[in-house]
Amino acid sequence: MQRNIQAYLNAYTDAASLAFYRLAFGIMMFLGMLRFALNGWIDKFYIKPVFHFTYYGFSWVKPFGVYTYLLFIVCAVSALMVAFGYKYRLGIILFFLSFTYIELMDKTTYLNHYYFISVVSFVMMFLPANAFFSVDAHKDPKLFRNTVPRYTVDVLKILLGIVYFYAGIAKLNSDWLLHAQPLRIWLPANAHLPVIGPLMGKEWAAYAFSYIGTVYDLSIPFLLLNKRTRWFAFILVVVFHVLTRILFPIGIFPFVMIVSTLIFFSGDFHRKVLNSLKFQVSGFRFNTPLAPLKRGTTSLEPTVKEPTTDNRQPATNNLKAAFLALIIIIQLLFPFRYLCYPGELFWTEEGFRLSWRVMLMEKAGYAQFSVSDPKTHTFAVVDNSKFLTRFQEKQMAFQPDFILEYAHFLHNYYKKQGMADPEVRVKSYVTLNGRLSRPYIDPNVNLAKQDESFRHKTWILPFNDTIKGF
Repeated sequence: MQRNIQAYLNAYTDAASLAFYRLAFGIMMFLGMLRFALNGWIDKFYIKPVFHFTYYGFSWVKPFGVYTYLLFIVCAVSALMVAFGYKYRLGIILFFLSFTYIELMDKTTYLNHYYFISVVSFVMMFLPANAFFSVDAHKDPKLFRNTVPRYTVDVLKILLGIVYFYAGIAKLNSDWLLHAQPLRIWLPANAHLPVIGPLMGKEWAAYAFSYIGTVYDLSIPFLLLNKRTRWFAFILVVVFHVLTRILFPIGIFPFVMIVSTLIFFSGDFHRKVLNSLKFQVSGFRFNTPLAPLKRGTTSLEPTVKEPTTDNRQPATNNLKAAFLALIIIIQLLFPFRYLCYPGELFWTEEGFRLSWRVMLMEKAGYAQFSVSDPKTHTFAVVDNSKFLTRFQEKQMAFQPDFILEYAHFLHNYYKKQGMADPEVRVKSYVTLNGRLSRPYIDPNVNLAKQDESFRHKTWILPFNDTIKGF
């Protein structure tokens, strides 16, 4: 087995694949930042709000007021540096740090694909993505490589495969398969669409979408890996993500996934794509040799003689591969941390985020907070709109960690207003996937005395129902 592992670590593949992904990823991220700015979301989500919901352990991550625009500019510029392979190492580090900082500023805006982008950009810091078709390789021929270690491309395929496959596993639950929820709630809202609109209100359509989505997620990584089914799989990817983009407001995520799946295609395909790009950068045109590589019996061989740093430093190569393998192992195990908590995952949401559970529930809530001072017998009912935007209040009402953080904010606020030791309680009701609204948080618990941690939140009331599945 050790011999097979070492043989794999010594295997090389076409550098065009990694170069193509770098270019596509960078351009997509730049467009994403541009879209965020043009829609006015920087001001709406990060500057105007009085209060920001933070991730546990990252409460120090805060917006910079109007200077938050500079953070987005850094992120956009670094995305272009990545795309063109200009000072690539600096560019990908700046992109990872700036994008992840943006993601951590307010968890109200959490989306699975933001997490995916952070993970991929972190991994790309350790990949030789500027070895081919890059400004760096043009300016310093010593960096140029026609081939790169095979694992540097495979790690991106595995990360993408995890997203799809784990999303499919998450759909193997009774609400999704037996009751077509939450699609039975969401699809009728698209009745106005031409052609497919009249079908959206049909119950059978919700079930069809539920089962097709499950089969798609579970099978698409394997169809993409198989050369004979790859083009068919890519057509499915395009159809699936374009359709989901039409039906649901999920931003650029469908396009990120469509472009990302091209990593499964051969190096020859990526070379042809790169060869078709006749753009200029900084007054010169990329002149990297783009001829197809000669294929040997067991590996791809470069058409030109080149120094191969990785071959001269096998220990470094093996260490990097081991580190990337560790990241993969973490990604494989981390989504199952919900098993450490009692109760229904969809209800408590403990271990829900960062686990590729995509569009699985329709959850809405109502939360009325009261603040009291037992010493002075002062009592106040909180007007949430005074501190939260409508979007923040909507998200807060059905997520326990949001409710707890907001309760601590209210405690500190009313303490500054003169209360000695404010007690904060909440009357909350939540509906999940079409069920009747029911009490969510114990109204007798003083949330100001409850600390955030990775432990189970005992003040979440029982679900009193069962959703079977993973």
